[in-house]
Amino acid sequence: MNTATLSGASATPVPWRQDAAVIGLVGLAHASSHFAHLLLPLLFPVFMREFGLSFSELGLLMSVFFVVSGLGQASAGFVVDRLGARRVLFAAEGLFIAACLMAALAQGYAGLLLVAVLAGLGNAPFHPVDFTILNQRVSAPRLGHAFSAHGLTGNLGWAAAPLFLVGLGSVAGWRSAYVAAALLYAAVLLLLVLQRDKLRTDVVVRQPQHAQGGDLAFLRLPVVWWCFAFFLLSTMTLALVQNYAVSILQALHGASLQAATLTLTAYMLCAAVGIFVGGFVAARHSAHSDRVVAWCMGGGAVLMLLCGSGWLGATGTMAALAATGFAIGIGGPSRDMMVKKATPKGATGRVYGTVYSGFDVGFAAAPLLFGALMDRGHFNTTFFVAAAILLLSVFTAVGVGRLVRH
Repeated sequence: MNTATLSGASATPVPWRQDAAVIGLVGLAHASSHFAHLLLPLLFPVFMREFGLSFSELGLLMSVFFVVSGLGQASAGFVVDRLGARRVLFAAEGLFIAACLMAALAQGYAGLLLVAVLAGLGNAPFHPVDFTILNQRVSAPRLGHAFSAHGLTGNLGWAAAPLFLVGLGSVAGWRSAYVAAALLYAAVLLLLVLQRDKLRTDVVVRQPQHAQGGDLAFLRLPVVWWCFAFFLLSTMTLALVQNYAVSILQALHGASLQAATLTLTAYMLCAAVGIFVGGFVAARHSAHSDRVVAWCMGGGAVLMLLCGSGWLGATGTMAALAATGFAIGIGGPSRDMMVKKATPKGATGRVYGTVYSGFDVGFAAAPLLFGALMDRGHFNTTFFVAAAILLLSVFTAVGVGRLVRH
C-alpha cells in the first residue's frame, strides 16, 4: 500500500486571496510559536542578576521547555485529529498568554520553571495544527508556497522576539515586556478567533473496518520513523548555530561579539531567503521533494566541513555559515512536502505530531553533545560532527523517498 495517500488540499481551483488568507493566519500563528522559543533565553542575563541563577539552572529551563514540547507534540497530533486543529490552536495561544503573565510575576526559579512548562505546552501542538490546516485548506498547486511561507514566518518570529522583549525591556523593564508580550498574544488570539472560519478543518472519522490497529496503527509505518529521524538529525545543526555559533567563532577566530552575533543574524536571514526560494523549488519539483532535501542537506554538510577546516579564516567561515542557512532553508518547503507524501489519510495530526517531535528532541540533545565538545576545547570538531549529522540526514531523506515510492 502506498502511504502517500493524502488527506490533503483541495484539487478544485480556488482564488489566490482565499489561499493567501489561510496561509497568512497559519503563518502568524507559527511566528507566535517561534517567538515563544525565546521568551526565556533572551532574559537569561536578567534572571542571573535578579535571582542569582547559574548557567546550568538556566539551561535546564530550556531542556524542560523542549522536553514538554516534544512529548506534548506527539500527543497533540491525536487531539488535532479527534477535535480539529482550530480548537487546539486557540488553546495553545491561551497557554502562551498564561506563560507571559507568569513570567511577569515570577519571583524565582520555581516560577520560571512553570513558565517553561506552560510555554512548552503551548508550543507543542503547532506543527500538527499548522500542517493539518494547510493540507486541508490550501489548494494543492499552492502548497509548496504555503510551506515556504510557514517556514519563513517561523524565522520572522525568532527575529522579532529580541527586538520586542529586549528592546521593550530596556525601556520599560523586563516585567512590563512580558505583560506586553501577553497582550500581543491576546491580539493574535483575537484575530484568529475572528477569522476562525478560515481555520476550520474536517475531522476524518474512520470506519471500524478501516481502523485496524486503532489510532496507533500509523506507528507501524517505517516511513514515519524515517521522517522522525530526519527531523532529529537535521535540527541538531540549527541548534549548534543558535546556541554556540557566537562562542565558537570567538574561540576559533577571535571574532568580536558584534561580528559573531551578526553572523548568527545572517544565518537566520539567509535561511529565511532560502525558505522563500525553496517554496518555488518545492512547487516545481514536488515529485522529487526527497531528492531536493538530500541535495540541500548535503550542500550544508560540505559548508560545515569547510567551516571546521579553518581554511576559510574568520570572514570566510562567517560567510560559509550564512550560506549554510541558505542551503538548508531551500530544503525546508520540500521537507514538508516529503512528510506530506508519507502521511496516510486521516492521520495528518498524528503523523506530523510524531515526526516533528524529532525537532524538539534534536534541540534538547544537541546542546549536551556540542557543549561537551566545547568544554574540552574541541571547537573545530563541533563543525565536523554537525556535518556528519547532516550527512546522516541525507541518508534518512533518501530512505523516506524510497519508502513513499514503494
